[in-house]
Amino acid sequence: MMVADFRRRFFVSLAATVPILLLSPMLQEWLGFEGWRFPGDLWVLLGLSSFVYAYGGWPFLKGLVEELSQRRPGMMTLVAVAISTAYFYSAAVVLGLEGKMFFWETATLIDLMLVGHWIEMRSVMGASRALEELAKLMPAEAHRLRDDGEIEDVPTAELRPGDRIRVKSGEKIPADGTVVDGRTSVDESMLTGESKPVKKEAGAEVVGGSVNGTGSLTVEVRKTGEESYLNQVISLVREAEQSKSRTQDLANRAAFWLTMIGLSVGALTFFVWIVLLGADLTFSLERAVTVMVITCPHALGLAIPLVVAVSTGIAARRGLLIRNRAAFERAKDLDTIIFDKTGTLTEGRFGVSDIIPFDDASEDEILRLSAAVEGHSEHPIAQGVLRTARDRGLSVPGAEDFEAVTGKGVQATVEGRAIRVLSQGAFRSEGLSSPDDEGDRLASQGKTLAYVVRDQTPLGLLALADTVRPESKEAVRILHDAGIRTLMLTGDNRQTADWVAREIGLDDVIAEVLPDQKSAKIRELQAEGRIVAMTGDGVNDAPALATADLGIAVGAGTDVAVGTADVILVRSDPRDAAQVVILSKATYRKMVQNLWYAAGYNIVAIPLAAGVLAGVGVILSPAVGAVLMSLSTVVVAINARLLKA
Repeated sequence: MMVADFRRRFFVSLAATVPILLLSPMLQEWLGFEGWRFPGDLWVLLGLSSFVYAYGGWPFLKGLVEELSQRRPGMMTLVAVAISTAYFYSAAVVLGLEGKMFFWETATLIDLMLVGHWIEMRSVMGASRALEELAKLMPAEAHRLRDDGEIEDVPTAELRPGDRIRVKSGEKIPADGTVVDGRTSVDESMLTGESKPVKKEAGAEVVGGSVNGTGSLTVEVRKTGEESYLNQVISLVREAEQSKSRTQDLANRAAFWLTMIGLSVGALTFFVWIVLLGADLTFSLERAVTVMVITCPHALGLAIPLVVAVSTGIAARRGLLIRNRAAFERAKDLDTIIFDKTGTLTEGRFGVSDIIPFDDASEDEILRLSAAVEGHSEHPIAQGVLRTARDRGLSVPGAEDFEAVTGKGVQATVEGRAIRVLSQGAFRSEGLSSPDDEGDRLASQGKTLAYVVRDQTPLGLLALADTVRPESKEAVRILHDAGIRTLMLTGDNRQTADWVAREIGLDDVIAEVLPDQKSAKIRELQAEGRIVAMTGDGVNDAPALATADLGIAVGAGTDVAVGTADVILVRSDPRDAAQVVILSKATYRKMVQNLWYAAGYNIVAIPLAAGVLAGVGVILSPAVGAVLMSLSTVVVAINARLLKA
């Protein structure tokens, strides 16, 4: 509505400005054409100018009252004082004061300020569309299944928990829910930052706003309205955009003082020209008005909010949800980042980390036979063996006569042969041995060992450990490149923690720490002068997340309401923690650039506006000052949109 209002006022004022230009004696004199003079023409000129001043200048006059009532003079104050000075002086000339009118300058100045604000606001809207883009993700209608099996199209807002909906190929999913029928891949990139389509089948959760692939799904609605994932994200983005920014405080103070400088230098300029240099009243007023217009801190007021809006939008699209703006800004100064192990750097489930064949056995053969036996067990280690075999694409044979022997292992008949999977103690107690047995070395790393025996012949050794996420090593590399020290804080034993740290390339490990001791360890690092980020799952690590300078909750999934975290990562990807730091640094750089663009040009513009180069013919009119002021704001808006990280 504000954009439309400025556009309307501009075109109406522009239409009234044309006859003002034609009736202005000063312009007629410059052009050598006085054919438009007629009795009472100056009163017509005064009337048209009064209309442009009142109608076109209304937003600035209204802003003047609001700023002064809040005791925060700013851009609107400068503009209102400038156009009022020009208008009332010219009106006084019409009423008999000796001097020259510059109604045409007043009218063109108001036109340029209006069109400048119109363009600026369009640029601002382009830079701050995170909420709009997120809101557009939710489809307007849903295909709801009735009790008789028929489908009815209803507005998404009418869906309730328990409703069943049909999602066709290529459609957006209209609500959070659980798949009850069908199989497909879903694109969740706009919601979670996950670039790869995610497979969904019966029992899987889907998020409203994500895009269905080629399959058809029947979904039972679980969450709607404010409880939905998308609405929670929108709320967090809105909070982040509105939350306090330390850099914004600096910009606000600078804008206030720039306004004071504009008013003071404008008054000083007028005094110097009319008293000390003997210039006429019209020229002196023009210089003062130009100073006030060109000093307007509009760009300075927008410099930080635009960058905040853009960075928050980028973060939300990547699945990085900012809850605490000030803490996010502190991330640029981080020198240490701490990771929890289980569920953060590792997947929190067993997987085969090493396969040691004996004699002529192959890795695939060992894994295939052990998976056949372990497939009958529900033990986490057994599931880890089976999962690894499937990940390798191995064909797992059937097993018969399965038997679990407590404390020793499992056995079964596979392909007509007796296959046993034994613990290290059971393997040695039976007098079995193997060449180049690396069991002790692997056990010293905190890994669980499983020996595979066919009949009485040892085939090989499996070592299992909590599976390290493949992304963890890259995350640490990115952080090291940024000059940030990486640590792991875990309750696991020292051997396991050291092995994970070596695999990933961490700088240090703090192991065997109870959950309630983690925050104390962070305080110790802070006491050394370090600025620390803690990255954990947001539940067990809550005290540590709250203690750190920046708390990052990893793998929140669709549960974005993690109370103690400053930033929430939707995916369980430690690289996203590194992206938080990189985005924070890029955001700060862009803020500093905008502050320079917004305020720096005044270093040159104010002296020029005051007329320091008038002796060599360089004189800026109020209209030119308005163009330069508006241009600086557009530059700030465009620069904010160029933020990348």
